[in-house]
Amino acid sequence: MDAPPKLSLRAFGLLGLLAVLWGGSFLFVGVAVREWPPLPIVLARVAVAALALWAVVWLLRLPVRRDAAAWRAHLVMGTLNGALPFTLIVWAQGVLPAGAASILNATTPLWAVLLAHALSVERATAARVIGVVVGFAGVAVMAGADPRAMPPLAVAAMLGATLSYGLAGIWGRRFRALEIPPLVAAAGQVSVAALLVAPLALWVQPPADWPSAATAGALLALALLSTALGYQLYFRILELAGPVNLLLVTLLIPPVAIGLGWAVLGERLGPQHAVGLVAIALGLLILDGRWLRLRR
Repeated sequence: MDAPPKLSLRAFGLLGLLAVLWGGSFLFVGVAVREWPPLPIVLARVAVAALALWAVVWLLRLPVRRDAAAWRAHLVMGTLNGALPFTLIVWAQGVLPAGAASILNATTPLWAVLLAHALSVERATAARVIGVVVGFAGVAVMAGADPRAMPPLAVAAMLGATLSYGLAGIWGRRFRALEIPPLVAAAGQVSVAALLVAPLALWVQPPADWPSAATAGALLALALLSTALGYQLYFRILELAGPVNLLLVTLLIPPVAIGLGWAVLGERLGPQHAVGLVAIALGLLILDGRWLRLRR
């Protein structure tokens, strides 16, 4: 079993950038959902991202493997990290408050720690478990959702999605072993997700009309920034820092989303947001070992 890798300054920077891109997705979805149903939004997100990524792969003349091992890696990753969690989260957010959804989404690193230890990928140290729990507590304080108001089926759907994300982080390690570049891995993943989501989006929830300029802009930003660029960073961080450190991004997404809501939409910030942000930062320090070094 491998020792947990440390987060380098470069990995920290990429993780912060990924948190901004994925935190911004809440803003883009918030604009698009005013006109379009959720599933077509998911389909537009992954389909446009797939086209953009394959165009870059072609322009850069990157090698693309077509053997069974590569196809299997893309298929499983597109299911675990795209089609399945996207669908579960979209369904759950139909009945869950945003705060409750963000809390449940932040359980992803907990799954990652447990799964990585159970599958002998990375050892679950005490500092790693404590750091994730402290960070999760910060998300809970910041979001301020009442657990008693969470419908059980929606909670199960969100936990199923975060479990799927945890498994995807571990499965994604094989792309490096297969020598598949991060850009190609991202393109393959979103392509599979688009193929799997398309039947549901077009037959169950087809959009009633073409998007307005604002919705089209939000969909493009969601596809090109939050998805195409976001998943390229995802696979790069996975190579640099491992699956558990990568999925810490879900602890950073709520403060980014709340900060964007304050800056762009004029939403108010309260004392609980400052307390939650401090707890998240403390959790990251404990998890990476920097807290112990600072104490010494």
